[in-house]
Amino acid sequence: MDLRIFTEPQQGATYETLLTVAKATEDLGFDAFFRSDHYLKMGSGDGLPGPTDAWITLAGLARETKRIRLGTLMTAGTFRLPGVLAIQVAQVDQMSGGRVELGLGAGWFEEEHKAYGIPFPKEKFARLEEQLAIVTGLWSTEAGATFDFHGSYYDLTGSPALPKPAQDRIPVLIGGHGATRTPRLAGKYADEFNMPFASIEDSERQFGRVRAAAEEAGRKGDDLVYSNALVVCVGKDDQEVARRAAAIGREVDELKANGLAGSPEEVVEKIGRYQEAGSQRVYLQVLDLNDLDHLELISSQVQSQLS
Repeated sequence: MDLRIFTEPQQGATYETLLTVAKATEDLGFDAFFRSDHYLKMGSGDGLPGPTDAWITLAGLARETKRIRLGTLMTAGTFRLPGVLAIQVAQVDQMSGGRVELGLGAGWFEEEHKAYGIPFPKEKFARLEEQLAIVTGLWSTEAGATFDFHGSYYDLTGSPALPKPAQDRIPVLIGGHGATRTPRLAGKYADEFNMPFASIEDSERQFGRVRAAAEEAGRKGDDLVYSNALVVCVGKDDQEVARRAAAIGREVDELKANGLAGSPEEVVEKIGRYQEAGSQRVYLQVLDLNDLDHLELISSQVQSQLS
């Protein structure tokens, strides 16, 4: 079971804070550092000093880390044209020595689009399908050949399909709760399917749909990695759990019901139940980025038991 650290910088974080967390992620033996792709805070908090761009952040981290994988949950398809995104991600992959992964979603948070003048198209899911075809098509085009795509929303003619990533294939992550279109897209394009903030039962059901969709697309269900993203709040005792829950504005009982919360033993047990449902990897949503002792505790008393 891989454990990855997943951050939400739009809630308030500088690049220096993210760098500190990424270096701790590497030093403590976690598999990867991922971040969201948002430009506006959600819920409580002031969001200061303001948003950081996901791929600019990852470019910096690519040069300042050595081992961990780096990626997004999820890059918003509304933020970047697919040809530009393919160039950006390939370049960051080169900068990291081949450690990048691309989570790509349709985009959903309308308020951040309004706040920064970003178009919020009605047909987001159909656009996402074309974006996936373009990004993966550009990367897989043989050197010296050109890439063409003529869709309803994007048109590429004679693209040199450059630059190429350092990896032969950058892993593509697709996620979501949709019962039909999401599994179909994952079955066709994804290297990993991620189920965000879902129960064990809902995760198992969705994993089954994605497996079936992969087989319908001529692949094997095991060709994909299956993962979950869950909020984490671990403490050595009840008081420490309560303190960490209060620091992120959440209730302990709610966190235990909907995430990974409690003692290390409780969290290990619940992760085991997700594993039984088919999950192979967990993205731990860490909301207090200043609490590095939290990461150390998870590393020493949760990750150590899972490995």
